[in-house]
Amino acid sequence: MLVLFETAAGYAIFKVLNEKKLQEVDSLWKEFETPEKANKIVKLKHFEKFQDTTEALAASTALVEGKLSKNLKKILKKIVAKDAHEQLAVADAKLGGVIKDKLNLSCIHSPMVTELMRGIRSQIEGLITGLPSREMAAMCLGLAHSLSRYKLKFSPDKVDTMIIQAISLLDDLDKELNNYIMRCREWYGWHFPELGKIITDNLTYCKCVRKVGDRTNFASSDVSDILPEEIEEDVKAAAEISMGTEVSEEDINNIIHLCDQVIEISEYRTQLYDYLKNRMMAIAPNLTVMVGELVGARLIAHAGSLLNLAKHPASTVQLLGAEKALFRALKTKRDTPKFGLIYHASLVGQTNTKNKGKISRMLAAKTALTIRYDALGENTSAEMGAENRLKVETRLRLLEERGIRRISGTGKALARTDKYQNKSEVKIFDPSGDSTLPAVSKKRKIQEVEEQDTEVAVKAKKFKAQMKEDTTVEDDEPVKKKKKKKDKEKQAEEEEVLSEEPPTSPTVENTEKKKKKKKKMKDEDED
Repeated sequence: MLVLFETAAGYAIFKVLNEKKLQEVDSLWKEFETPEKANKIVKLKHFEKFQDTTEALAASTALVEGKLSKNLKKILKKIVAKDAHEQLAVADAKLGGVIKDKLNLSCIHSPMVTELMRGIRSQIEGLITGLPSREMAAMCLGLAHSLSRYKLKFSPDKVDTMIIQAISLLDDLDKELNNYIMRCREWYGWHFPELGKIITDNLTYCKCVRKVGDRTNFASSDVSDILPEEIEEDVKAAAEISMGTEVSEEDINNIIHLCDQVIEISEYRTQLYDYLKNRMMAIAPNLTVMVGELVGARLIAHAGSLLNLAKHPASTVQLLGAEKALFRALKTKRDTPKFGLIYHASLVGQTNTKNKGKISRMLAAKTALTIRYDALGENTSAEMGAENRLKVETRLRLLEERGIRRISGTGKALARTDKYQNKSEVKIFDPSGDSTLPAVSKKRKIQEVEEQDTEVAVKAKKFKAQMKEDTTVEDDEPVKKKKKKKDKEKQAEEEEVLSEEPPTSPTVENTEKKKKKKKKMKDEDED
């Protein structure tokens, strides 16, 4: 049996002298207590020394990744191919599989091999001759430093710094662009104030000013490559009747220089945004699919790194960026905020105000899962993020429609997601329910009003007559008898008038009946 042993100084191949003693795995360490005993078990067959640290670094990184380096391939072809019938003991099973596929050599990896490797490592100075211990220690230290530098340089944790710097620079560029554009509009507005109302886009405004300069040049210049025809005609018409002040050529040159700065910064911003999008898709694809590249980059920048963000729970991810509001609410014992930076995600933005809290909570929970998958997982696909986004969208649709989610008996079946269609019902006004009173003509209403007036006049006369009767009864009886006859005659005339007129309302009839009863009672008392 042959043994492949890797050291910081080079590759070593040993020949096992006594394979019977290797069967006793538990007591194998006793055979490597001294260099003399170790030489009885294994013997050095070949040692290939590394020329420099870069070669040692390349060999060690290949071994860590389970790959077969060119130098090791040459050694195995030269030495092991001669003893092809013997097995090759390796420390890494993955490396053994690669050697078997490419060189057709039988490799072995077992607990016995690991104990053998441990024994060789303990007595490496005695087994490899011509290699001083001081030189071996220096090689180990140099390889450790170079390997750590290599890992730090290409580790995913350190690539996060590029995203953090890019999103910070993007925010700074937006602030500077706003200041520059505001200054440019205000500066050129003294010369041509109407242009700012006609052209609303900032970049188009700066390009137009840079190309034309003085407003008097608009009539002779062609701006069709920047503006559409309708807006170009409006600009030329406004330039002829502009109310702006006259400026010198030096002022125009300074304004044009400012416009050049705005255009350059805006072009660099688009380039930086594309770079940030590519970096986010490479480092955190699932997070980018869930919340977008800008919100994802701001979350990473706020946490410090992707690994730090993966350590946060979903509730913390939901409130990242709203720490001041949270502690203010806890201090004043008011309602705590429902979202922080995650509010700017497209899924939260397209919901109504009532459901924003629910959607932000669910989105934060799914986002926390995707962050951990991106930071700690080995797979770089964005399938998990797409699945979680679909779940959040279905939940959003259910909340908007206020539907009931159907779940099977086992509870494992997913709810069916149909295509959303907005259904609007058109209702027609029904005039039949406006009034329950029957329609009456105007002539009929006038007649009723006149009848009511006559009845009121009759009642007033009756009341005056009654008052006179009451005053004369006390004076003498013969006068009463005469008045009785007169009153009876008046009553007969009034009854004839009332019988001729139709009854108007039940209330009037009731009052008349009561008055008649009162008169009869008075007559009986007088008799």
